[in-house]
Amino acid sequence: MIIPISLLILFALGQNPKEVKPLIWAADEEGGAPYIFLDGKLGRIGFEVDIIQALSEEIKQPIEFKQYSFDSLIPGLLKGDFDFAMNGMEITEERQQSVLFSKPYYIYRQQLVIRADEKRFTTLLGCKNTKNTIVGTMDGTQSEKLLKQANIANRTYQSSTEAYADLISGGRIDAVFLDLPIAISYALPDKRLLLSGQPTARGLYGIAVKPNNQALANQINSALDSIKANGKLRSILVKWNLWDAYQEEISPGFFFEEEGKPDSSSITVLEENKAWTIDRYLPLLLEGTLVTIELTLCSFSLALVLGLPLSLARLYGATWLKSLALLYIEFFRGVPVLLLLFFIYFGLPAISEQLGLSISLALSPFFSATLGLGLNYAAYEAETFRAAIGSVPQGQWEAAASLGMGQSLTFRRIVMPQALRIALPTMTNDLVALFKDTSIASVVALVELNKQYQILAKSSLKFVELGLITAVLYLLLSVPLGRLARVMEKKLLPEKHQD
Repeated sequence: MIIPISLLILFALGQNPKEVKPLIWAADEEGGAPYIFLDGKLGRIGFEVDIIQALSEEIKQPIEFKQYSFDSLIPGLLKGDFDFAMNGMEITEERQQSVLFSKPYYIYRQQLVIRADEKRFTTLLGCKNTKNTIVGTMDGTQSEKLLKQANIANRTYQSSTEAYADLISGGRIDAVFLDLPIAISYALPDKRLLLSGQPTARGLYGIAVKPNNQALANQINSALDSIKANGKLRSILVKWNLWDAYQEEISPGFFFEEEGKPDSSSITVLEENKAWTIDRYLPLLLEGTLVTIELTLCSFSLALVLGLPLSLARLYGATWLKSLALLYIEFFRGVPVLLLLFFIYFGLPAISEQLGLSISLALSPFFSATLGLGLNYAAYEAETFRAAIGSVPQGQWEAAASLGMGQSLTFRRIVMPQALRIALPTMTNDLVALFKDTSIASVVALVELNKQYQILAKSSLKFVELGLITAVLYLLLSVPLGRLARVMEKKLLPEKHQD
């Protein structure tokens, strides 16, 4: 949870924080500096984190953070997963048709960044007129829209750090065109990069709330007016080297030029964030590992519980039951897991709302991921069980029948133990595959090991070091699974077949 200062404010005012329902703020830590990012030592920091803290103090209400993929912020807001979204969200006509925006808290502009040794061009027009030039940007941003309108060849990325990393490495792209705050945080401190030309194409950042929540929008607007009037907003922007004369339009007052002059404050924080120590990041990765383990065990248990009845239905069920089981298997094997997770998490609540159901179908991120992965893997486990049961010789059934054993007892005592031994290697492979497939659960706002790695790596730029640790954590968990399976398989073998 964040914003502990807000709790102190409530105590100072004589209010019990348990009686005040916190507001939920959603953003994507993977987006990086200077908006919101994880520092192994300082925790969650960024200029928007500071603004949230100031807003919490003004409205005298705690605000809790919720990790959410940037691409899903508006769908998640409309779904009701959180109260508001604030993550460098550009106020555009398209977005205003879906959500309600607060007053702006920052006026951004676009900045072209090139390599320091670039001699071919220094402007966007130069990029357009230089043959085979590709400009990097982020997917779904105003900068991408501007590049397309200007017919400039571009390549889109999920995060700004990926774009700047490709620019530094050379060969893939020739420049990066993104919001000025991003350029100040990542390009300005890097001597290999150069902010080229003047910033252009101004726009506004705002806080998004649901269209029908005018009361919250008014509350946020009032708090924004207060931190603009008392100078807190200006102080925050100065701290992060983001204050300039343009901000006078949203936070008027006497402007000292040196106030907005970039200094070393936020750059020092960013450079400290990149300092490498294993104890700085390992605890955060272990948190993600725990979520991955829990998700793997829960979803695989669901897959086994559903898989065995499906296999029995296909083998011994009536014709209509066989058809239903086959339909289930073919459907869930044929539908991508990513699509399934999106439908469960975002689609089911929309269906319940459209049908006017009294029971909400809005599921938590963990339960949605468990359900989606479990349903998908149940189809594979059903076929594994079916093949294993079918491979048990028919003579086993006949021998049991000659001893007076019924079919049910024969299946439990004779057939199933043999089938389990046959199915165990394949089931183990599926378990390891599921363990790795949990990484896609991040699309429904679940921070597991892989998502935690992405967040930390893009905040610290320690892709190699954190990647190696993450790979080791995956191996430490997946390799023993294979060893355990071999031990179990050996115990299930008849004694005469054991080494």
